[in-house]
Formats: sequence, structure tokens, C-alpha cells
Amino acid sequence: MDTGYTVAQLRAAAADAVRAPSLHNTQPWRLRLRDGGIELSVDRTRRLPATDPSGWGARIACGAALFNLRLSLAVAGTPAKLRLRPYPAEPDVMARLVPDDAPRPPTPAERSLYAAIPRRFSNRAPFWPDPVPAEARWRLGEAARAEQCWLELVIGTTAVNAFAEIARSAHRVLERDPGYRHERAEWIRREPSPDGVPAAAGGPQSEPQDLLPMRGFGGRNRAPGRDFEPEPLVAVLGSAGNTTTDQILAGQALQRVLLTATDAGLSVSMLSQPIEVPGAREALRLSLGRFGTPQMVMRIGYGQPGVATPRRDIDDVLDLPVSVAPATGLPTPS
Repeated sequence: MDTGYTVAQLRAAAADAVRAPSLHNTQPWRLRLRDGGIELSVDRTRRLPATDPSGWGARIACGAALFNLRLSLAVAGTPAKLRLRPYPAEPDVMARLVPDDAPRPPTPAERSLYAAIPRRFSNRAPFWPDPVPAEARWRLGEAARAEQCWLELVIGTTAVNAFAEIARSAHRVLERDPGYRHERAEWIRREPSPDGVPAAAGGPQSEPQDLLPMRGFGGRNRAPGRDFEPEPLVAVLGSAGNTTTDQILAGQALQRVLLTATDAGLSVSMLSQPIEVPGAREALRLSLGRFGTPQMVMRIGYGQPGVATPRRDIDDVLDLPVSVAPATGLPTPS
């Protein structure tokens, strides 16, 4: 078999990878081909210094893009072997994928998840009152476990109200920071743009009766009586720890859960405020009685399809192929 991936295979897989979600739709990733391997790196120039000072959100986004990469290559019949953080001297390289020694056809589950990639959109609008059935909830939990993470569902009025108080408290802390508010405003797009959050996708404006906090992305006013669900299905995704590797794993698990939800006909919106505030994150962990680290919160239900957010052109996220010079061990353009 071929010893590595080609530029054509990189471009095809990258077109799927960039459909992953990211904070404010910043798309903080870069992709390249090096010695036949596809490498995914975090793009520090697209970090959010006020919203994401630690880089947690960028690494979660890269993990989500990595899962799409793996899925795209598997469905193309060229599954990959994965190595996370392959170069100690290059900490921005999140992962390297090389062709598996034993090619195989894609599984039915891989085909289903892959088909969900272009249909996965965040839905910040109110959901319908229909409950999420037990079988779908089980599938979401299994999706997280398949990527070495856990998913805890917040069930019952008391538990949901307790979570809502944590989330609202975190939201108030964040909103007191003018840099945070300014940064969010900079990524709202009212004209066509390849990145950022279009105002049409920002969801309805927040109102006092809302149980859960909403980011102010400049969305429209809601119709009378179009309130959010009084007892939403809230899911908390977590990992064993909170290292860079844990966050990449959590990003992969997040994308697998999102695609599984899409495949099941569910809508999802993400609430990262209680993750962004350290005290709120710890309060959330304690309320769940879990070991490990919460990495993302999701609101899940049935609703109208979400609005797609734009993506940058593939050429804007790809770097030229490089090879390693034997004499120096350093990467050089090929």
C-alpha cells in the first residue's frame, strides 16, 4: 500500500474537518502534510485572549476537527492511526495521522456519523417540548465513552435548577469583563464573512424569564410565547483530567456526541460559560459527584434545523507539505 497520505487526500479530509464547531466560530486550526502524515495544529493567531485565555476552547475545537478528520479518512477507505501531541518540541501540533497498516471498509456507524457532518449546526432557538427518548440518551452516552470521556445527563427539576444557577452565576462573572463583551461583539457578523457568528445564527435575544444564560450574539427578538423549554435536557461532557491531551480527547468526544445527536434527529446548543469560569466548573463537578473535569455543557432536544455558520476556504487553513531534513531533524518545505 502507499506509505502515506497525498495532498488530494489531505484536502478532501480537511473539507470535513473544518465543519467542526469552535468558540465564536474562530476556526482555530491548521492542517498540513508532513512525510505522508496529516498533522493538525492549533492556530494561536485565532485564539480568543479574553474568552479563552488558557487556550482550552481552541484545543477542544481542534479535537472536534480531529474527529471529523478521522471519520473522513475512514469513510474514504483510508483509516488512520492516530498519535496525539507527537512532537514535544512542537506543542502546537495536536495530532498526527498516518495510514493504518490494515485498510478496511467503513462501518455502518462511521457512514452514518459522516453523513451527519454537513447537517450538524448549533441551534440556539427554543426547542419543542418533545422529550428525548431513553434510547437516544443512551446513544449519546456511548458516543462519549467511545472517545474515553463521560457524559452526565442532568435530570429532574431540582438538578436542572441547580445547574441553571451555576450557569447564570458564571455568565454574570463573564459579562462583568468589558474585554469579554468587546471580543464577542468583534466576532458577530452582520455581513457575509468566512468566520464569526452570523447574527441570524445567534438565536433569540435573552429575556428575564429564561432559565439558562444565552450569549448575546445580536440575535432577533422572539415571537410572543416562544419561550425556551422549562426543563431542558442538559448534558455535561467530561474527561478524566484537564491536560492538553484530555482536552483534545474531549473535543473528539464532543464532536462524536454532536454527530450522534444529529443522526438521531436532535438539535444541540452549547453552553460553555460554566466551563470558562474555574469556580463554576468545580461547582458543576461537585454537583454531579464526578471525578475528572467537565469540558462542555450541551442543551439537547428537538427543534427546527439550525442555521449553518460559514467556514474559511480550505486553502486558508492548509500549510505547504513539509519533510524532515535528515541532517538536522528539522522540518523543511518540500
